[in-house]
Amino acid sequence: MSSLVSPLQRTIKAVVRSGNESGYVAECVEIAVVTQGVTLDEVTANLREAVSLHLEGEDLAALGLAPNPTLVVTMELEPAYA
Repeated sequence: MSSLVSPLQRTIKAVVRSGNESGYVAECVEIAVVTQGVTLDEVTANLREAVSLHLEGEDLAALGLAPNPTLVVTMELEPAYA
């Protein structure tokens, strides 16, 4: 009998959306990381740092992640109305 082993994820997905009052908020889907920034550049830099700090010293395989996972970021935009 063979056991099914889930492959390790090579990506960590995050969503960036406009903040409630200003700036942007980034939130990871698979791991508990949320950060913010005034500009898109700032929020992406903060996201990279927060993910790096969150994973530092962790056993990535235990979290279901492959070594050196890539961060994939999706931007949520509100539709513009005429």
